[in-house]
Amino acid sequence: MNIGNTLNEGMNILKKNKIINPQLDVEILLSKLIKKDKKYLILNSKEVLSSKELNIFKKLIERRMKGEPIAYLINKKEFWKNEFYVSKDVLIPRPDTELLIEKILEIYSKKSQFQILDIGTGSGCILLSLLKERNRAYGTGIDISKKSINVSKINAKLLNLTNRTRFYHSSIDNFNYGKYDLIVSNPPYIELLNLKYLEKDVVKFEPKLALNGGLDGFSKIKLVISKANSLIKKNGKLILEIGFNQKDRVKEMLKKQGFYVNQTFRDYGNNDRCIISTKI
Repeated sequence: MNIGNTLNEGMNILKKNKIINPQLDVEILLSKLIKKDKKYLILNSKEVLSSKELNIFKKLIERRMKGEPIAYLINKKEFWKNEFYVSKDVLIPRPDTELLIEKILEIYSKKSQFQILDIGTGSGCILLSLLKERNRAYGTGIDISKKSINVSKINAKLLNLTNRTRFYHSSIDNFNYGKYDLIVSNPPYIELLNLKYLEKDVVKFEPKLALNGGLDGFSKIKLVISKANSLIKKNGKLILEIGFNQKDRVKEMLKKQGFYVNQTFRDYGNNDRCIISTKI
């Protein structure tokens, strides 16, 4: 079967299974498989694929039609200005989280020398994006998942940042290393009972550990704020990603732990997403 027919067949299968962007998905999957870009697929639609390539493509389509995210199928996701390796062991980086990067870069100039702690680092996308932009900064990432830490280390190596990063497999409760100018975190903040209402590809495939914020959605946020209090330098910044309905309660938590709330920011969907505070 040639490239054109293979794409059409895959697209029809995904359409029948109500996958939202079937054409884009099949093009991404086949491009990754044969290591060619989209333009190549269009210009060489009559090129015949090998039986091995067709079998692998068929398996990828079967996984996609069940809702498995494209990022896990091709093991990569674009975030900020870089491409990150991702596996099913880490949350897929979201465009909304780029708001944290944007705001942090407004605070710290290119000449700034500072130490960053990323709590719940996952793929390392937040920490590594910041280090790529600020070459005088050094970063530490921690995560309760050992597999996540392995993914972070892979990404640090891919981005040539191993000399400015350290990663620790640790829960936030047990981490007592160092003092930081900036602590950043995108903690799990979905209420336990609301997990089942997330999109199918999220709830079925992304790690629950990175989503589950406990019964009220605040248990991990509370831990992060409490621990940040002892890990942050005076006048250091704590910057958090929060859920759309969590702003007021998080502000209260921060004030109780001795933080001054500088500002909150909304994401591209006009939801409260990022809260910036300073240790006083």
